[in-house]
Amino acid sequence: METKTIAKVNNVDIVSTNDEQMVAIKPICEALGIDYKVQWQKIKDDEDLSATMVLNTTVAADGKEREMCCLPVRYIFGWLFTINPANVKPEAKEAVRNYRKMCYDVLYEHFFGSQQKQLEQNQIEINLLENIAKLDQQKAAINCELSEMKRKLNQLREERLKNEPSLF
Repeated sequence: METKTIAKVNNVDIVSTNDEQMVAIKPICEALGIDYKVQWQKIKDDEDLSATMVLNTTVAADGKEREMCCLPVRYIFGWLFTINPANVKPEAKEAVRNYRKMCYDVLYEHFFGSQQKQLEQNQIEINLLENIAKLDQQKAAINCELSEMKRKLNQLREERLKNEPSLF
């Protein structure tokens, strides 16, 4: 079975199978110092995660193939977000806290950032429309002035080309 490293958790490589993108949770639990059986039960009790969980034969850290609880890679990040930093080994606490803060930021950016971006884009559009309106006004004034200049030029030419002498 071919595998590839997709992330590092507490300096431990986390691998998934190339074909299915499934990730065993046991190496992650071991890297964080949390109980694998507790996490497996937590996943089984979660209606959404349990629907995606499979038991796969995976190469363990000792090089032997073992059957382990696996989640699709797209669900791993959400499951990791549920891990309480108080329950991990001391050297992993800060990394778990930082990861959770990053998740909070990403969620905020996804839900509020798109609204904020829309408001910023609306303001840019308003500014552009105002600038276009100003330029249209300036263009109208220039066209009016240009028409007046052309009228005066034509009048001057007509007077110059009238080649009739006038005595009185």
